[in-house]
Amino acid sequence: MADQKRRKDVRNLAIIAHVDHGKTTIVDALLKQTGAYDFKEGETTIMDSNPLEKERGITILSKNASLQYKGVQFNLVDTPGHADFGSEVERILKMVDGVLLLVDAFEGPMPQTKFVLKKSLELHLKPILVINKLDRTHARPEEVANMTFDLFCDLNATDEQLDFPIVYASGKEGYAILDLDDPRESMKPLLETILHRVLPPIANPELPFQMLVTMLDYDSYIGRIAIGRIFHGTIRVGEPVALVKRNGTIAKGKATKIMKYRGLARVEVNEAIAGDIILISGVEDVEVGETLANIDDPKGLPAIKIDEPTISMYFSHNTSPLTGKDGGRFLTSRHMKERLRHEAMINVGIKVEEVVGTDRLKVSGRGELHLSILIETMRREGYEMEVSKPQVILKKMGSQTLEPVEEVVIEVEEEYQGVVMQAIGSRKAQMKDLKTTSSGTVRMEFTIASRALIGFRSEFLMMTRGNGIMYQNFLEYQTYKGELPTRQSGVLVSQGNGVAVAFALFNLQPRGEIFIKPGDDLYEGMIIGVNNKGVDLVVNPLKGKKLSNMRASGSDEAIALITPRQMTLEFALEFIEDDELVEITPKNVRLRKMNLNEEERKREKNRISKSKE
Repeated sequence: MADQKRRKDVRNLAIIAHVDHGKTTIVDALLKQTGAYDFKEGETTIMDSNPLEKERGITILSKNASLQYKGVQFNLVDTPGHADFGSEVERILKMVDGVLLLVDAFEGPMPQTKFVLKKSLELHLKPILVINKLDRTHARPEEVANMTFDLFCDLNATDEQLDFPIVYASGKEGYAILDLDDPRESMKPLLETILHRVLPPIANPELPFQMLVTMLDYDSYIGRIAIGRIFHGTIRVGEPVALVKRNGTIAKGKATKIMKYRGLARVEVNEAIAGDIILISGVEDVEVGETLANIDDPKGLPAIKIDEPTISMYFSHNTSPLTGKDGGRFLTSRHMKERLRHEAMINVGIKVEEVVGTDRLKVSGRGELHLSILIETMRREGYEMEVSKPQVILKKMGSQTLEPVEEVVIEVEEEYQGVVMQAIGSRKAQMKDLKTTSSGTVRMEFTIASRALIGFRSEFLMMTRGNGIMYQNFLEYQTYKGELPTRQSGVLVSQGNGVAVAFALFNLQPRGEIFIKPGDDLYEGMIIGVNNKGVDLVVNPLKGKKLSNMRASGSDEAIALITPRQMTLEFALEFIEDDELVEITPKNVRLRKMNLNEEERKREKNRISKSKE
């Protein structure tokens, strides 16, 4: 067939794996081996350019790189391993003809390994299995290879897909081998495997131009940048292009700039042909999943199916009395709306809707982590905001209500098994599997409603003293599971505005955990700690000790305060109830009541109880 020509000088491949199985380190090793990037002293995980990615050690945004090997250009795409960023993985796989599936030589396949592999098998991509981190103690590469083969079978891989090559590697030490007895010298065995086992792209430069837009970027000078793979034809700078929208309508644009990747850099070129992964600017209203096509023959490629959001939250600008005092630069609802609309434009996993009659926006995403990363990014950019408790998105099917359900894998020392099973069991989790690993830990698999997991992660870390490992992955929508246990404790709420006093906090300590320290700015309605008795209590943390002429302020014994909890965004989102908000500024994360005034809160409570009668 005329349109089945393949470009022998290009290989397009994605790197897929579970969180922290070494994708970014393998890319480092390949870039070093081929000299595609000039590493400076001590520089690592070069693809994780986002500061949040460096801190958390996970890939959040898909990124591209290219390298040359034996005259062939390898276009590599590093994908996120976390299921919350599944919309990224899905689109990226449309650009490539093969995948490197990375699996940790000790841990073996994990829930996200299953998630990303399932996506690639559905697209009929042939994987190369890379068993990474051979340098780890207790590495068990042969056992892991068998476990991964079983996973392929579970996912109904075809006979052709089951015939996958296996490469053993250590990205950290910069070597790959095809047999465990081979000398460990360089990454060449992996490069050779890619060259011979990843299919060259089908690409006919003589057909009319067609490019599927799989990612978007934005530049304040040149506007929107469409990123994707050219499936057919050729495009030159200055040529008009047609934009085929999802609904079949056609808009016009012009290729004002075309760029390709060289290593990690973007390089301007005059033309690009079928098989290339390129960046193109000049088409203003382009969206992910649409097609850029020949102006005289505008035909759309099949649109990309993207997983729907499962969790939503309400965002609004900061309305607390402390707004603007923590170094925030963007304080108004207009700033907030512009930023969130921009996010929805380039991040297809995020959906933003206005709430009629209010300044609030409903923001939906693929999970708690997905939304908390967005919040953390915005706060670092100088935004101040308030967000509500995360809520799962329910679906109606006939008379049934459905809710998102997740697969959870928990790995703990044997001593914590009982307490974990009791805690997750109280949240209506169902056990699927339980086994002891070769390292002596217990691995348990559960299915559990997504909403039951909100708040569980921090509780899990406390009950296992930080030693437990927990992975979760969206499974499907199932019948609504009914009521679940909620937070048992109440909160301590500040009575007025001012500065926290050590003496007052000392007297409040017996009531429950305190979130603030002496000298912190407070306001009426701000949550300053936990009340173990299970009801909300308004307290005065501003009250100092009464001094008389018989007692001097310096003669009392030192007040011993317990160190307050370090307030993190994750804990705050998990802790709050429906009538509470998290206030987020560049410097602080605070908890507050929606209604700051105590009298207003009482009136609201009475109104709700009357409406239920």
